[in-house]
Amino acid sequence: MVYRSGIVDTLGAFKKNSGKSRGKNYTPLTKYAGLYKIKYNYCIQANVLETKMNEYRIKAYAKINLGLDVVRRLENGYHEVKMVMQTVGIYDVLDFQRTAGGIVITTDSGELPTDENNLIYKAAKLMMETYHIGEGVKIHLEKHIPIAAGMAGGSTDAAATLKGMNRLFDLGCTLKDLMELGVKIGADVPYCVMGGTALAEGIGEKLTPLAPAPDCYVLVAKPDINVSTKYVYEHLDAQEIVKHPDIDGMVEAIAEESLQGILDRMENVLETVTVSAYPVIQTIKDRMKDLGAINSLMSGSGPTVFGIFVEKDMARRAYDKLEEEQLAKQIFLTEFCE
Repeated sequence: MVYRSGIVDTLGAFKKNSGKSRGKNYTPLTKYAGLYKIKYNYCIQANVLETKMNEYRIKAYAKINLGLDVVRRLENGYHEVKMVMQTVGIYDVLDFQRTAGGIVITTDSGELPTDENNLIYKAAKLMMETYHIGEGVKIHLEKHIPIAAGMAGGSTDAAATLKGMNRLFDLGCTLKDLMELGVKIGADVPYCVMGGTALAEGIGEKLTPLAPAPDCYVLVAKPDINVSTKYVYEHLDAQEIVKHPDIDGMVEAIAEESLQGILDRMENVLETVTVSAYPVIQTIKDRMKDLGAINSLMSGSGPTVFGIFVEKDMARRAYDKLEEEQLAKQIFLTEFCE
């Protein structure tokens, strides 16, 4: 999977960083109004950063939903969805090391469990049981994607674990193999294995790859709240949804490489639940538009908001203003990834 050059290469994925670098993978560049550039090279070959005989490092990319519709509630309690998923250049980093036995998870985040409740652990265990791996693994997660944010942070870490275990133990799995395993962990995991621009249907596991979405600048802001996906879906009445997003029209706009056509159709029915519970989401959406975003939307079940810009300087100024106004705890400026 190759990621196109653009804002992450030239501008960088910018992140609010309390005035100092965070760890070895955050290297301060020339300070731009409190911004620091994430100094990574763009990756080739399944997001690989570094490979050694008994060690492996991989990036796990976040996603946003350009459009999200809920078609109906299924008898098993899940919801049938129809949505357009898009990878963005914000990512966690996972380091793998072969060990004599067992699964050990460590992380620089104090908010995440490191036991069997972590999706990384579940993915590693699934690979070990499926492929009868007799050795163990130690996995360290360097966390940058916002947590409980509607950006598939846990799912993409699980997907990266499937890829990392495959490579570390030379299992020879195809992407299709890993996607089929991924759905056993979570509905978003198969998409995170595949990445890029895609139509997701069913419970999110039925994927149709789409052409890359047109280039643009993506301002991402997560307010200082966490939202449970379970809570949002439990409080959504699919039968009460009056207006459904034009997902088919968005797919056509992507095929036609029409950024305006995509932006005109950006809608998320889950906003009916999350925005009502957390009005700050609407405040951030409106503020992004005030600052020049052509459109803005909540990603997934929220609370993260993203705004789409076509001008780099305007996107940077918008970043500065959001940081100054402290509407969000975490702010990023990035781009779409293929």
